[in-house]
Amino acid sequence: MTQDGVRAEEIDTSRPHPARIYDYLLGGKDNYEVDREAGEELAAAAPEVRIGVRANRAFMQRAVQYVVGSGVRQILDVGTGLPTSPNVHEIAQDAAPDVRVAYVDNDPIVSAHGNALLSRSGSTSIVLGDLRDPRAIVDHPDVRQVIDFDEPVALLLVAVLHFLTDAEQPTEVVATLRDALSPGSFLVLSHATGDFADRSGAQAIYNRATATLNLRSRAEVERFFDGFELIEPGLAQVPFWRPDAPPPARSAEIGFYGGVARKAG
Repeated sequence: MTQDGVRAEEIDTSRPHPARIYDYLLGGKDNYEVDREAGEELAAAAPEVRIGVRANRAFMQRAVQYVVGSGVRQILDVGTGLPTSPNVHEIAQDAAPDVRVAYVDNDPIVSAHGNALLSRSGSTSIVLGDLRDPRAIVDHPDVRQVIDFDEPVALLLVAVLHFLTDAEQPTEVVATLRDALSPGSFLVLSHATGDFADRSGAQAIYNRATATLNLRSRAEVERFFDGFELIEPGLAQVPFWRPDAPPPARSAEIGFYGGVARKAG
């Protein structure tokens, strides 16, 4: 199988990859031994990590339901990761069947699995792309086939920006994507933080992976929302963003901030 010229057999399995580690921690099967080993090391270094990734996933689901309930019918999910069900298009299209979703990820295995699983009806697409080149994402023909940037879009950056270093200018990356969005669009964002516990052990594990873990403070994460208006309750630990069930155990230690914001016009 090929996608954008990349052969599936060229996928690097010599080092753990964040998307595959995340899949393992969620209980998925699209991962390799190197990813499982890294996941177990993470769980030893941060015992609440499995609770945290599930809470982050639940935040994504609630946020998608919110933006679709607000009338948005287009979703651009950048850094989507492996298609653990229910994924964004399943959640969105369950609420409104006419929602269109474009997925973007830089891991060829994500593209390979996504192309095998996604509907070919034209309402979804998956693109091999790099968040560090946001203009290329916006201009990609397979994104443009699904997303009309003249209409409101929900941009999802869920648990991905913390894999960009400061030198890779994540604030400017978000600004480029924001500027492509029409008024009435939304930003759904979550980001890892060390505000609630020491995460140096987790960072050391990611230093051996294909992307480093760059933790940021609340103030640093809030800057990504420049040009947007945060929806209540604002930026919060993910279990506490509009919860629809009692928060899980150890929620106070969960190292993910999450927020949803609207672009005014």
